[in-house]
Amino acid sequence: MQSLRPSLERARRAWRGSPLPAFLAWWGGELRALLPVRMRQMLASGADWHLLEHRDGHWSVRRAGEPGLLAQWPDDGDPTIQQQALRQALAAVDPQDLRLALCLPVSAGLRRTLALPLAARDNLAQVVGFEIDRQTPFRAEQVATDVRELARPVGEGRFAVELIALPRTTLDPLLERLAALRIRVDAVDLLDGDARVGANLLPPAQRPRRVDPRARLNLALVAGCVVLAGLVLGQWLHNRQVALDAMQAQVDAMHGEAQQVALLRQQLQDNAGAAGFLALKKKDTVPVLALLDELTRRLPDSAWLERFSVDSNGHLGFQGQATQAAKLVDALKDDPLIRDVGFQGSIQADPTTGKERFYLVANVRTPATPAAAASAGATP
Repeated sequence: MQSLRPSLERARRAWRGSPLPAFLAWWGGELRALLPVRMRQMLASGADWHLLEHRDGHWSVRRAGEPGLLAQWPDDGDPTIQQQALRQALAAVDPQDLRLALCLPVSAGLRRTLALPLAARDNLAQVVGFEIDRQTPFRAEQVATDVRELARPVGEGRFAVELIALPRTTLDPLLERLAALRIRVDAVDLLDGDARVGANLLPPAQRPRRVDPRARLNLALVAGCVVLAGLVLGQWLHNRQVALDAMQAQVDAMHGEAQQVALLRQQLQDNAGAAGFLALKKKDTVPVLALLDELTRRLPDSAWLERFSVDSNGHLGFQGQATQAAKLVDALKDDPLIRDVGFQGSIQADPTTGKERFYLVANVRTPATPAAAASAGATP
């Protein structure tokens, strides 16, 4: 704890020097002002300071910030009556919130303002302890001291503090008297008018250590809120993940369906293309029966065919016998279905039939337009 104290003190000073405490105090006050009075009273908590004063042989107690006395009793009275008077004065105060400060007149102590280097902030109490002999007519063990930082400029690289000292010859008898009355105080301070100076001259060994059950409860509630917030966030993330998984499953299913649709569309396009190709091929190709019919009508009755062939490129070849084979080219010259008619090889006489054997080749014409086809159909 001794090694952590400078770091804690620096963190405490940084917190006090930041604008957050003032903002949170203002914000909390605005929120409390929105609540009904009874609820504000129920929620009100924290240190409730009361001032215990000893003047002219009498003890008095009043609430901090209020001038009216709650109780007063003589110092030489019955201890039981004094304790009862104090209990009655503080009966309305929650014992967990009650804080009692023994206050003496400001003239009973010594106050000195010092300008110290900034490096002294980390160990302020020890540094000021060395200044007691020079700043007061007492030794360190003869006075109860406290030091508080002042918010006043004293030059670059330095800061102002106030040293407050109270002789033990004045303080110890009062503490002994309160101990005899079984009255415990939380602080010893000086009164500047009706307000406290803001010091605590009570020796550290005699300062009561209070455990605030509300603080523990609040910490437990804060921890519970953090845990619940973590659970809520975890549940939210889990729900988001479940929803994302469901959406991903839907997307995967739709993706599979889209692939099937695309495959069917491709098959349809392929089938349509094949059908179109076949239709176009059929449109651009002369049927073999039409060729045979055309040759039957064009060739004379004295000629017949022994062989007929046509390939995919439209090359036509037919072999047969005729009485006058040389006239066959003229008979097929203006045929609308075949063109480029010519003999392949020589014409030879067949001794068996007495006719001429021939072999003609030609090319198939592309299909004619409807008008040409109509005129071709009208030709005998």
